[in-house]
Amino acid sequence: MQKVVIVEDEFSIAEAVILNLELEGYSVTHFAKGGEAMSNLALLADASLVILDVMLPEFNGIDICKKLRDISDVPVLFLSAKGTTSDKIIGLKSGGTDYLGKPFDLEELLLRVNILARKSSITTLNSVQIGTKSVDFKTYEVHDLNGIHISSLSKKEIALLQFFIEKENEVIARDQILDAVWGAEQFPTSRTIDNFILTFRKLFEENPKEPHYFHSIRGVGYRFVNGDNGK
Repeated sequence: MQKVVIVEDEFSIAEAVILNLELEGYSVTHFAKGGEAMSNLALLADASLVILDVMLPEFNGIDICKKLRDISDVPVLFLSAKGTTSDKIIGLKSGGTDYLGKPFDLEELLLRVNILARKSSITTLNSVQIGTKSVDFKTYEVHDLNGIHISSLSKKEIALLQFFIEKENEVIARDQILDAVWGAEQFPTSRTIDNFILTFRKLFEENPKEPHYFHSIRGVGYRFVNGDNGK
């Protein structure tokens, strides 16, 4: 069962979110004060997702997120009545993964939670073999079957590759990839994805012009086919 920690001092909001998350099958821990969250950073770090209010008693959400980032890459979804662009930028620069202004639609919150928690679970995969190459998700390094270092991937390349693995054999639209990997706060184009795919093909395909793993679906997007199991 995936674990979600919510740090929220408005009990009416916390109760509604907790109830709906539990109905979705999540295990939920709630803290009402920033000090409680600061005292339990290890618990936050071990969660699949942290839902963090910005304005809290004792310590604000921005400070909590900065401290949390010293020990964990757990996804953090900020909730705040401060919903200007500058407020969102501050939250994301502090280490937040997503930012949702109050008041929010509960269905939208649950959708974002499901996406972030799913991305968190896929990052628990240590490595995957694609053809004659092995990708280490902890070090971002690519090795051949003899363990020789071939290349290093960027954080965004790793995120995109993990998304393809999660959606293996599915046809994925470019817009879906942009939403899942880049999010609403960044503004890449579909051409950005195409460039990443070209990089993957040069690295993993025996013949990049006749791809075996990274397939283009004309007018739609891409499909990743592998068959090798991650571990």
